[in-house]
Amino acid sequence: MEKKIAPLSRLIDQFERMPGIGHKSAQRLAFYVLNMTDGEAKSLTAAITEAHEKIRRCSVCCDLTDTESCSVCENPSRDRSVICVVEDPRDVMAIERTHEYNGLYHVLHGVISPLNSIGPEDLTTKELISRLSDNTVSEVIMATNPTVEGEATAVFLSRIIKPLGITVSRLAYGVPVGADLEYADEITLSKAIEGRKTL
Repeated sequence: MEKKIAPLSRLIDQFERMPGIGHKSAQRLAFYVLNMTDGEAKSLTAAITEAHEKIRRCSVCCDLTDTESCSVCENPSRDRSVICVVEDPRDVMAIERTHEYNGLYHVLHGVISPLNSIGPEDLTTKELISRLSDNTVSEVIMATNPTVEGEATAVFLSRIIKPLGITVSRLAYGVPVGADLEYADEITLSKAIEGRKTL
């Protein structure tokens, strides 16, 4: 019979509510927290509270920031004629790590998903469309994930954006670097063949 300690059980429950954290991982995290010094525990609590209170959406691109507008939107050297549309703030971080993209971003904070009752009005689509009204943007890159919902969202947005005279492009799909063709699924291979380039 498992011993019940109410504060420990509540802590485990809180960790278990996090995405990707199962019961055993939640237990490990809870015991890790219990083994912290008082100072370490207070620092962790302060960091969580500060992040929760100070981080908000950028007034321009809807990415996360602790100021009115994010560092990308504030950077005068970024190419303002291109906007890369992503689903999640983590996607911005992933693209920035490549050091290949120098345009701006727009974070949708999700994708259209009728099964989950998420429509275009639940995303930041209005904010995106209003950004396109000043005639400075010439291309919008759809960088939503290659899922059914990601594709549907990209198609929906491109149908709204194209009549504005703005080029809409989509990230290329294909075989990951270092992967073997024999292990790639049919959809990945067909997308790789469609998106092939001349050498």
